[in-house]
Amino acid sequence: MNIKKVYILEDRGILFVNGVDVKEFLQNIITNDIDKVTDANSCFASILSPQGKYLFDFLIVKHKNGYLIDCEKIQIDELYKQLELYKLRSKVEILNLSNEFVVASISCEKFLKFEGVKSLPGFTTKYREDPIFLDPRKKDLGARIIINLEKLHLSLKKLDLISSNVNEYYNYTHELGIPQKNTHQLKNRLFGIECNFEELNGLDFNKGCYVGQENTARIKLKNKLSKRLLPIKIISGQINNETIQYNNLEYGKILINKDYPFGLVKYLFENFNFNYEYKCGDAKIKIIKPDWIK
Repeated sequence: MNIKKVYILEDRGILFVNGVDVKEFLQNIITNDIDKVTDANSCFASILSPQGKYLFDFLIVKHKNGYLIDCEKIQIDELYKQLELYKLRSKVEILNLSNEFVVASISCEKFLKFEGVKSLPGFTTKYREDPIFLDPRKKDLGARIIINLEKLHLSLKKLDLISSNVNEYYNYTHELGIPQKNTHQLKNRLFGIECNFEELNGLDFNKGCYVGQENTARIKLKNKLSKRLLPIKIISGQINNETIQYNNLEYGKILINKDYPFGLVKYLFENFNFNYEYKCGDAKIKIIKPDWIK
C-alpha cells in the first residue's frame, strides 16, 4: 500500500455499543476477549451461531464509554438486530452511526509516522479525537481511521493523503486471502474456525463461554479442521457452479462468487495441490494459499 494513498471504505458500517453492562454483554457473545480492547488496542472478532457457524465478523474499537463496531455495511442492519436479540434485559444501548462515521484505510507505513505508535496488530491511537488502529488481523492490511464525516476531508488534507480507487484496496486484501466483500454469502455455510479466524487473531481459546464456543473448541482440540476458506483466482471463464473439481473429484465449493471470490476448500484432501488448475463449472480456477497459513 502506498504511503500517500487513502481508501474510503464506504461499504463499511459502524455501530456504537455502550451502557453499564456493555463489556459483559459483548464478552458473552463474541469469539474474542473484550478485555483486549482498550484505548491502546483494538481487536477482530465474530459472532457465531449456537452450532459454531459463521454469522458476522467485525472490528471492535474502544470509544468513549463504549465500543465502535466496524462491519461490512451490507450486514450492519442484521448485526444490529442480532445484538438487540441478545440484549434481553442488559443495560446496553446500540446505535447505528453508519450515516455519521466513515472508515478509511491507510498504509502501515503511514500509520507508523504517528507519534508513539507501535508496529503491533491492533495498536490504537487517536487523531483529532478519532481512533486510528493497525488492522488486528494482519499488519499488511494497513491501518484504519473511523472518522466523523464532517471532519473527513480536512483530516485527509492535514495528513497529506490522496483518496484512491477503493478497488485497489480490495484487490490487495483478496490477494492476502482475507475476505471483506459480500461476507453475507458465508452466513451459516461454514464453521467460524474454517474462516481462519484463529490465524487472523479473531478467536480466543482461553476466554470463557460464548455463542458457538463448544463446536469451535471441539474442532480445534480434536484437530478436525480439514477445510478452509481460501481465495480463488479465475484463470478463464465465469464461475457459474459452486463445486470445485479436479479429475471429477470434488475439492470444495465456491461460497463468495462476486468480485473477490472465496471457496471452502478441502485442503487436506488426498492429492490436493495448490498448483493444480481446478474446474468450477465452465471456469478454470486456481486456489491461492495465503502465506500466513501453514
